[in-house]
Amino acid sequence: MRFLALLLALSISGTGYEIPKFLFGDFVACPRIRLALAAQSAQAANDALRAAVARQPKNADLRVRWGRLFLERFQPGDAETLFKEALEIDPKHAGAVLGLALVASETFDRQAVELAEKAVRLDPKLVEGYELLAKLALEELDFERAAKEADRAGAFAIHGIIALLNDRSPDAWFNRLDAHDGRTHAEAARHFVLNRRYEEAVALYRNALERDPKLWSAHSALGVQLMRLGLDEEARQHLETAYHAGYDSPATVNTLRLLDSYANFDFIRAGSMVLKLHKKESALLGPYVEAELRRAVQTYERKYRFKLERPVQVEMYPDHEDFAVRTLGMPGLGALGVSFGYVVAMDSPSGRAPGSFHWGSTLWHELSHVFVLAMTKHRVPRWFTEGMAVYEETAASPEWGDRLGPEVLMALKEKKLLPIAALDRGFVRPSYPSQVVVSYFQAGRICDFIAEKWGYGKLLEMTGDFGLRKTTPQVIEERLSMKPEEFDKRFLAWVTAQTGKTVDGFESWRKGIKQLHEAATAKKFDQVLRDGPALRDLYPDYVEAGSVYEALAQAHIEAGDKPKAIAELEAYARAGGRSPRVLKQLASLQEEAGRKRDAAATLNRLNYIAPAGDEELHRKMGELYLDTGDAPGAIREFSAALASKPGDAAAAHFNLARACHAANQLDRAKEQVLLSLEAAPGYRAAQKLLLELSK
Repeated sequence: MRFLALLLALSISGTGYEIPKFLFGDFVACPRIRLALAAQSAQAANDALRAAVARQPKNADLRVRWGRLFLERFQPGDAETLFKEALEIDPKHAGAVLGLALVASETFDRQAVELAEKAVRLDPKLVEGYELLAKLALEELDFERAAKEADRAGAFAIHGIIALLNDRSPDAWFNRLDAHDGRTHAEAARHFVLNRRYEEAVALYRNALERDPKLWSAHSALGVQLMRLGLDEEARQHLETAYHAGYDSPATVNTLRLLDSYANFDFIRAGSMVLKLHKKESALLGPYVEAELRRAVQTYERKYRFKLERPVQVEMYPDHEDFAVRTLGMPGLGALGVSFGYVVAMDSPSGRAPGSFHWGSTLWHELSHVFVLAMTKHRVPRWFTEGMAVYEETAASPEWGDRLGPEVLMALKEKKLLPIAALDRGFVRPSYPSQVVVSYFQAGRICDFIAEKWGYGKLLEMTGDFGLRKTTPQVIEERLSMKPEEFDKRFLAWVTAQTGKTVDGFESWRKGIKQLHEAATAKKFDQVLRDGPALRDLYPDYVEAGSVYEALAQAHIEAGDKPKAIAELEAYARAGGRSPRVLKQLASLQEEAGRKRDAAATLNRLNYIAPAGDEELHRKMGELYLDTGDAPGAIREFSAALASKPGDAAAAHFNLARACHAANQLDRAKEQVLLSLEAAPGYRAAQKLLLELSK
């Protein structure tokens, strides 16, 4: 076994330093045999390579081969360490540089391109380096460069994938390949996933497995993809097939665990919609999500002039890492939601810290993707579909969507916005840490700009054009009658006019807000009231912790001017402030001032931010709705309070009975009052209501 393991260890391909084929024949050259060996003997191979490195510590080749073993066994961190150690021994080792490029490519790191280019400069005959460059170019839909690098590598498969992505037949290229090798179709499927063409990706993975039923990586990838389409039973079959064959990648294992957890979820069918909510919060969240989903779908059907062909499934995960696994097969995802065609997966509000997440805004964002992808048959640039989704968040409510964050301000100051023709790069392979966030901002503002200058109908026309596979430059020229370069100039002038004051004053604001906090802490409220308004107006979008709005409101309260404190906190809410503590303070002040309807509206904002685990919030809202004559609203909120598993069940049932009575739902009111008395037989108020209902 140790001999076979050593053969495996020395045969890891792609370093540019292959063991000669004449030594081992085709035994380890067969990918299926190598995978089987890797599954059964990875530890033995690792031990053999460790011993070899101990005997030859200055042998860079051995470290590179060891790193490739780790890479193939899903341990990129250990692989990266070994590649770097190899470069310490031999700084010009092309195989080590290529290994680092492969590690970087797994996370779409911009360095992947730079490292691969360095590798082929060090070794112009490094075929795998050119093939990697071709794949990286293909990820950015740079077909010209992908074809050029594919020619250098002799990679017919890349040319075939280019043809497929452009809706052309790949046969002229694929017919030159081994008919029993499914890896090319699996690689093509991966690129279709990256371009959100999910159903076509499934077909390609199936095609790959028809050619090679033992391509375990394709079984795993197909399983993950089938889950994305809501086909969980078949997904499990393929994932278990891969796992039992020894393909225990993190994505395989994590996704199987997630499938097991689905026993803890409720599937709620609501007309043409399906909700998947965790059992511990489905009773609470279900009514809110169903109502918002219905409103969003109806709104989009009207706005987009398009009817969805099948039901939308929305899944909410109270554990963010479960959502991450659902999305990528791996934990650690920073996103809040994702759309896989007609399936939307997202965090539930309890999956994030209260105040950090607006589930309504995220839902509208992802549902915009559902419509735009369906309208274009998933053939749309990423910048446009993300831009439309960001645009729709604030179209649903000006308070929704992301505010102008410091990272965007710095990008504007440093002139880091991308040309519109290259904007997709900011999403696919960012060149600096915050570029994805900046690209979302830019794409959304581009759609704002187009809607303002040419009308919303122009965005719909552009959507249709992208569905016909027209490029961004073509669509800009045909629909807006200008070159992309001219559009960039006009857009930059427009966005600068909107943000220039904040960008130019950002450093002054940072210094000023620090001084303002120091003054507030020292109870120098006169200074806060003097300096605060100018600071607030310099950066009105800042509504995170320690905002000027809060400092000014507190200063007004200390000065005995509660109306001004209310006005300040209302401005905070309109600007998109989401702190439950601050919004509850505003509602309390509004109620104290006799403005119960406004207080209820303020608290209702929290239903989109942090509705779970706050029975007192829903009880308070129910009381406000009853006081203002909104019986349906009171029923909804008292029902939510009851679903929050309150300590006083009798009072919770009684409150719901009161609301049902006010709405003239007498049978339901009687049912609830009986439940109240079942929990507390001596409850006098419930007894009195029961007598009234029994007349």
